[in-house]
Amino acid sequence: MAEIQLGVIEARFADMIWEHEPVTSSELVKLAAEAFTWKRTTTHTVLKRLCDKGLFENNKGSVTSLISRSQFYSMQSRKFVEDTFEGSLPAFIAAFTKNSTLTAQEAAEIRKMIDSAEQPADEW
Repeated sequence: MAEIQLGVIEARFADMIWEHEPVTSSELVKLAAEAFTWKRTTTHTVLKRLCDKGLFENNKGSVTSLISRSQFYSMQSRKFVEDTFEGSLPAFIAAFTKNSTLTAQEAAEIRKMIDSAEQPADEW
């Protein structure tokens, strides 16, 4: 899938859509006016941009996602690790935990995630 980059405001607007979907474009105009003090035209311009990027679909005024919030942020996280740590998840975790500690619950959750994602040795 192609890389999707969002600015800060686009990301906040996308989060708003994910939070309320399916949502009508007229409801988005109201929500964006309250959250960002946008005019209707600004909302429609940013919505069109997000649709053009492949995140959302506006079908006859009903806006739904083509990519879920979790899928999008998973792709962004993976891209960050690739770009910043040469794709090394251990290097990322080492940097993340360098100046802080994990609670026992956080460590247990991470172990559980690793166990469920680990490739069996016979598939190496």
